[in-house]
Amino acid sequence: MSARLAHGVELTRGMDIASYLQRQKEELGQQTRLVKDFSVFDFSYIPEQPVIREECKELIDEMLRFDLSGIGSHMAVIGSRGSGKTLMLKHLQRAVPQQTGLGFVYANCRHHNTSFKILAHLLGEPPRGASLPEYYEQFLARCQKKTVVVLDEVDLMSSKDRNREILYLLSRSEHPFMVIMLSNSPHVLKQLDAATRSSLQPLPLHFKNYNAEQIQEILRNRAKLGMREWDEGTLAQIAALTTRLTNADARVAIKTLKYTATRPGEDVAACFERARRDIVVDMVNDLSDANLTILWAAATSKADLAKEIYKRYCRFSQAQQEKPFSYVYFYSNLSYLQSVGLVALVSTKVGRTYTNRVLLTFDTSIVEQLAGLRFA
Repeated sequence: MSARLAHGVELTRGMDIASYLQRQKEELGQQTRLVKDFSVFDFSYIPEQPVIREECKELIDEMLRFDLSGIGSHMAVIGSRGSGKTLMLKHLQRAVPQQTGLGFVYANCRHHNTSFKILAHLLGEPPRGASLPEYYEQFLARCQKKTVVVLDEVDLMSSKDRNREILYLLSRSEHPFMVIMLSNSPHVLKQLDAATRSSLQPLPLHFKNYNAEQIQEILRNRAKLGMREWDEGTLAQIAALTTRLTNADARVAIKTLKYTATRPGEDVAACFERARRDIVVDMVNDLSDANLTILWAAATSKADLAKEIYKRYCRFSQAQQEKPFSYVYFYSNLSYLQSVGLVALVSTKVGRTYTNRVLLTFDTSIVEQLAGLRFA
């Protein structure tokens, strides 16, 4: 009889809820005794001393030039999920103003997905009751000093704001702004309209994936802060699995470390698979309806060729009474799904031409279940 079943039988034989709670509290307390601070395993945790990277130095140098000259070089920071983009910018948001005259503002475009909503968020106002020009004038009045404007996940701005009006406004402003766009998609700059791209002239900065040594250093820093004891061999094993199987996604590594500390009965490989599945579920849950529909079409298509999946995606969209993307925009979204590690695009020859196969990198049952729940 399994431990879980035994607990169930025991409970139904007369153990009251209070007794069960007490026993489980003691058991879980024993299992988590190695953890002294759970907060360091949270993805929102910003360490005092993050792992330094060459890309970070370039960001700092551009900010210092902006501080000295008042002329901002706008930047597009591009990299895979878990490569440290958001963490580094949030750390700089805390560190740079201490030694410069720069101000920082931050908005995540997943949660505030139009220019109007971004400005309302930056002003601390509800996104209603005023126009975009009115909010923009209020924003200019509030930013009296040189200001770095960080727009995270900028590629997730709504198609209703296809021109990303805020980027054009900030790039043409006489006020000193430096705009830093963060994106997982390598095609984000191509999505900007010509006028905005011409005004911004953003410098691309690519955040490379961590290597195994950097992942191990990240884990070691978290272990020192959050655990009473740890094994260096375990950190190395987690780092190796993460770099080999997840595009070096630091989030998977950190969650695996947490599981090894709180589930002493599981080996590292099992903890890693549990963490990877958790991250995939979170990522799929966070997708827009359109991207989830594309992923759903890929998961359920009998053929894995991009054009066949596009036909299935169009049928799904029409069944939901949604207008499907053009093939060009569909393929751009496939590239985004590849950049976040959910699919792999593999070039293959069919007849005399080359096309792409679309391969999911995780268990298809996850997307089928989540899509079924969302579109039921």
